[in-house]
Amino acid sequence: MFSPEGPSLRELAVQALSSVERGYDLLAPKFDHTPFRTPDSVLTAVASALARTGPYDDGLDLCCGTGAGVEVLAEVCRRSVTGVDFSAGMLDVARRRVRVGEGEGRAGKPYVDLVRADARALPFGPAFDLVVSFGAFGHFLPRELPGLFAQVHSVLRPGGHFAFPVVAPPRPASLGYWMLLGFDAVMRVRNALWRPRFVMYYRAFRLGEVRGELARAGFQVELQALPEFGRRRDGSPRVRMVVARKPDR
Repeated sequence: MFSPEGPSLRELAVQALSSVERGYDLLAPKFDHTPFRTPDSVLTAVASALARTGPYDDGLDLCCGTGAGVEVLAEVCRRSVTGVDFSAGMLDVARRRVRVGEGEGRAGKPYVDLVRADARALPFGPAFDLVVSFGAFGHFLPRELPGLFAQVHSVLRPGGHFAFPVVAPPRPASLGYWMLLGFDAVMRVRNALWRPRFVMYYRAFRLGEVRGELARAGFQVELQALPEFGRRRDGSPRVRMVVARKPDR
């Protein structure tokens, strides 16, 4: 499951018994060698899909982690790219990965900045045309989604887009389904018995509920299949991109 460069079992145990913020601070140096990181194939497919609807001027990567999504935005944004995360450790890795500062803006590439902040209290006004997020929503409880989506809505300019990929859930008869179910069960037991909590649930982010919350936050929502991943036996896409648009007025 993990490469030799990834965290040891002991390191994972220490991280799992920490808060989300502290856990990611500890995991950051080895995060890109774990299955928790969004695969390059998904990042590339989202970049291609956004390139077809862009270009955009200013983009924000919500919960940017080690900066993989920042690199996606740098391909489709002309003026600036901002990554925001509440883990100082993850941002330290991102700073080593992406070129931060004004030099890139003068070289014809977007200005890149990284900001430490909580996604539930974004320190921006309506400054972005595009917001993306990759693999972060399992860290938010369902009751937190209305506030989270309201924050995204507030930092988008009229006509701006909020986009993120969603992988089709595994079938109940599959091994993957039971692995995710078991993981979530273990996390619920851990959070019932241990403080601080570590919120990370793979099955709490349900597409139907998410679409409803986005609409209630004021977005116009559509789903785009990512053709690179094909379709399941019933014809449904294996991976979709949710595109939520803030109306012009």
